[in-house]
Amino acid sequence: MGLCLLVYSLGHRALRQSLKRASQTIQNLLGKPTATPTLGWVFQCLMSIHLLTFASLKHIANLSEQWCWILQFFGAPCRKYYLLC
Repeated sequence: MGLCLLVYSLGHRALRQSLKRASQTIQNLLGKPTATPTLGWVFQCLMSIHLLTFASLKHIANLSEQWCWILQFFGAPCRKYYLLC
């Protein structure tokens, strides 16, 4: 449990630092801009995006332009998973 909380905390911190470095905000649950989003909310929204594989072709379903923009604040491995780099 402690390891899970550590990983969550590090991801939370990395996202907020990335937003701060870029002087950007993302929308919170109420649609208002925030520079301090919760990682739980971001992960909950990312649950609706799916990686589909058909005959060795990969496709991302439900990935909007807004989420492409938000994913730029995550690390390269995360962007690679969503086929953005």
